[in-house]
Amino acid sequence: MGNNIIKSVATVALIATSLFVTSANATTLEEVKKKGILHCGVSQNLIGFSSIDKGGKWAGLDVDVCRALAAAVLGDATKIKYFALTEKDRFTALQTGKVDILSRNTTWTLARDTALNLNFAGVNYYDGQGFMVRKALGLKSAKELGGATVCLAVGTTTELNLSDYFRENNMTYRAKKYDGSSDAAEAYDQGKCDAFTTDQSALSSRRLILKNPDDHMILPDVISKEPLGPVVRHGDDQWLDLVKWALYATLEAEENGVTSKNVDQMRQSKSPTIRRLLGLEGGMGKKLGIDDEWAYRIIKQVGNYAESYERYVGLNSPLKLPRSVNSLWKHGGLHYPMPIR
Repeated sequence: MGNNIIKSVATVALIATSLFVTSANATTLEEVKKKGILHCGVSQNLIGFSSIDKGGKWAGLDVDVCRALAAAVLGDATKIKYFALTEKDRFTALQTGKVDILSRNTTWTLARDTALNLNFAGVNYYDGQGFMVRKALGLKSAKELGGATVCLAVGTTTELNLSDYFRENNMTYRAKKYDGSSDAAEAYDQGKCDAFTTDQSALSSRRLILKNPDDHMILPDVISKEPLGPVVRHGDDQWLDLVKWALYATLEAEENGVTSKNVDQMRQSKSPTIRRLLGLEGGMGKKLGIDDEWAYRIIKQVGNYAESYERYVGLNSPLKLPRSVNSLWKHGGLHYPMPIR
């Protein structure tokens, strides 16, 4: 993300902070309960993460974060109103209170965590930036892209990463910038640039809807770290805790073998860890300001992290992405759920 964009969005953040005051200084939790519905900001048709399925319902790994939160807080994973947001308007929507949570493949960075008055509540997908090119070009590495025209979206970390990569490798390029990844991908598909760059997971998703997907390939180079996760506003620690622990609950469930199919059976478990997770002892919900069966509902209605991953982006999904770094720490990945105790 360019410095000018950071500054302009930060200005909006300062104004929003002064203007967005919940009624009678109510917390976000109180407002959501009062509305009876969660307002969730998602991507625009990013298959695997947030898109409308054949049944007309929002679905994806990012969508499941909101579904888990709604199940925990409202008791029903379907009580959500979705707002499809571009890269350019996503932070303003959160800052001004249009949405209660932003769950749309957003990278956790220092600048966003500070200057924009935002809080990241964890990481639900570890990613990295890459490049998509036409197979006909015969390229094997991003280091062969010197002099290329590259399509990308503004208002993202992609811009700085792209500049850094080409500068470090003493290469030149010409950037063609668009308001959103959808527009950038469409321009690439129309032949307006030699390459399209964004997070690798998003490249896999965008590739599916190109005119001739098999004519394109994603280069193996990963040029950045992109920890993607849900975002909330500064100043409401209780809401931050709820989002954070809703995410951890899905990972803790996977780690302990609790799934949407066996969760009822698991209520008979003698494991203290599982019993605390499912609200049978420990009073974990009360510490969050909700009832003790919050995590049980998440698992029952949404599933654990592995279920969501395999359903939307795993090897049996259209994206066919391996777990890799998104595996649990026990299996060599980066996901390490904080203990619910």
